[in-house]
Amino acid sequence: MKIGFVGLGNMGAPMAANLAAAGHEVAGYDPVASAPEGVAMAESAAAAASGAEVVITMLPNGSILRAVAREIIPAMKKGAVLADCSTVDVQSAREVAAEAEEAGLLSVDAPVSGGVTGAAAGTLTFMVGGSEEAFQRVAPLFDIMGQKAVHCGAAGAGQAAKICNNMILGVTMIATCEAFALADKLGLDRQKMYDVVSTSSGYSWTMNAYTPAPGVGAKSPADNGYKPGFASELMLKDLRLSQQAAEAVDADTPMGAVATALYEQFVEREGGAGTDFSAMLPRFEARSRSGPTGG
Repeated sequence: MKIGFVGLGNMGAPMAANLAAAGHEVAGYDPVASAPEGVAMAESAAAAASGAEVVITMLPNGSILRAVAREIIPAMKKGAVLADCSTVDVQSAREVAAEAEEAGLLSVDAPVSGGVTGAAAGTLTFMVGGSEEAFQRVAPLFDIMGQKAVHCGAAGAGQAAKICNNMILGVTMIATCEAFALADKLGLDRQKMYDVVSTSSGYSWTMNAYTPAPGVGAKSPADNGYKPGFASELMLKDLRLSQQAAEAVDADTPMGAVATALYEQFVEREGGAGTDFSAMLPRFEARSRSGPTGG
């Protein structure tokens, strides 16, 4: 298959490389990144999209997606599929889908879960919005780049699923980190707490699969100085998207709002940028109910 791939950053580069390694002809474009292995770099996003059967985008936000879509949609051949794998607001996803349809294209919004590690390993999960026809056309590529793809509904449904998932993730990571910090202050050994909670009603992905305490439970970024697997600023981005979506549909999401405010404080005022989102644990360790403790 001839594929265009626009956005070859930390996520896009390994995804494009996996497609090329599987035998597909991949033309890539990124204004700053270098060519992943097996990917031929084009001079522009439109050039990467020209003649492609599927064009995949992996971009930072909705405004950039809309700008890139305006460039590549006119360059795409009728009947081709635009597959956006960025995490953006639902409205941007729906606007781009409408523009693609008007131009005689198929489209899906297909944000991913699994991070850079999953992108490199080809084990991502895709949450897909769009028509059944568009989903089936791109499904073989999802099988190369990931281990699971769920067709969530019409245009925008993939972004909605990603936003809801990551709101849960942000809230539960905060609760998990709070619990470890509380255990410390109560004199409860972290390993003993983990042994109980990981097999009891406190079981969660953040506790069992991404344990934020170094040397306890699953190996995670906590065991590597909290270097990002999923950066705190990306969690903040997704939580803000969740609150933007909640406001748009008048949904009451108080825990999501609190999580957003806490990550905002952590990232923008407490030096959390550049750390993993599980670095909330040392943050809570260094705080009392009234604020920071010590220097």
